[in-house]
Amino acid sequence: MDKIAARLRADATPSAPALLLRPWSRADAPDLVELYRDDALRRWTNSAVNDEASAARWVQDQQRGWETGDRFGFAIVETQAPGTDGQLTGHVVLKNVTLGASSAEVGYWTAAHARGRGVAPRALQALTDWAFTAFPGDGLTRLELLHQVDNTASCCVAQKSRYELATLLPAAPPAYPVAGHLHVRTRDI
Repeated sequence: MDKIAARLRADATPSAPALLLRPWSRADAPDLVELYRDDALRRWTNSAVNDEASAARWVQDQQRGWETGDRFGFAIVETQAPGTDGQLTGHVVLKNVTLGASSAEVGYWTAAHARGRGVAPRALQALTDWAFTAFPGDGLTRLELLHQVDNTASCCVAQKSRYELATLLPAAPPAYPVAGHLHVRTRDI
């Protein structure tokens, strides 16, 4: 599978359109700035996107991850008409990927307008399926999802996506200023 050309899909639900997960592009920077005006998003992420220049750097970091093969970030967009991108609704990422290693980490966030519509669980499921098939053989067999204990929405997303709570993690500032949860999903063999 050509990981660079990966475009993932998640089916529509009765209340939400289908999702397309695709690599980030420079054209996403203005929309990214708008999404980062949301206080909740800023609270749960450690990225600083304040203007188009910082958004462009963030997108460039996502693209660099694809080039190096250690981080695969996807923009989540709602599909409107076949073959077209709709509104940007979030981000999902496979990170800390090391050739030959059996585990990596996943992460995600959703835009304020997309919360509560099943975007994060559907995108995470698509990413999980892709990760376990894109790195076959002796590749990934375990994916880890970390979030702060007070982020109950992320805990719900993890559970809906079959990531089991494995352990409570101590605080690790600055990324995790309070204790956290470690959820794990293993590849069905």
